[in-house]
Amino acid sequence: MTMNCLEVKDNLSAWLDGELAPEVGALVDRHLESCDACLRELAQLEALEQALAALPAPAPPPGLPQKVVARLKRPPRRWWQSVALAASLVIGIVLGGTLARDFYPVPQENGFGTEIASLEAFHDFPQGSMGMILASYQEDEGNENGK
Repeated sequence: MTMNCLEVKDNLSAWLDGELAPEVGALVDRHLESCDACLRELAQLEALEQALAALPAPAPPPGLPQKVVARLKRPPRRWWQSVALAASLVIGIVLGGTLARDFYPVPQENGFGTEIASLEAFHDFPQGSMGMILASYQEDEGNENGK
């Protein structure tokens, strides 16, 4: 497989930086051995790279580090904000626990001193869910024992 000049020119900058895959780099090498136009393009890219490397690095504006650090600092938190946050969390946990107790009834005792979680505590199951399947098996077992 060979590359044409357009493909080589598209890959020339990456080839110069050593970013091409070895197979593609070999194709570019092979093309550069026989193409004067692509060699001139390569020479221009190398000259541009040398000119850019010779430029001095721009100095940062005065006071830039201080401005960056000042923007990173958080404003101080007032003591009452922390207390309000903690109180909100406690109230949320207490209310959540209280409301959850009303939604999920305590399981019944089975006579052996241990509690059994019953699927009867859940009223509606999504169609095809595992809960619906388990509930249907429990109903079938209850009917077989009653016969």
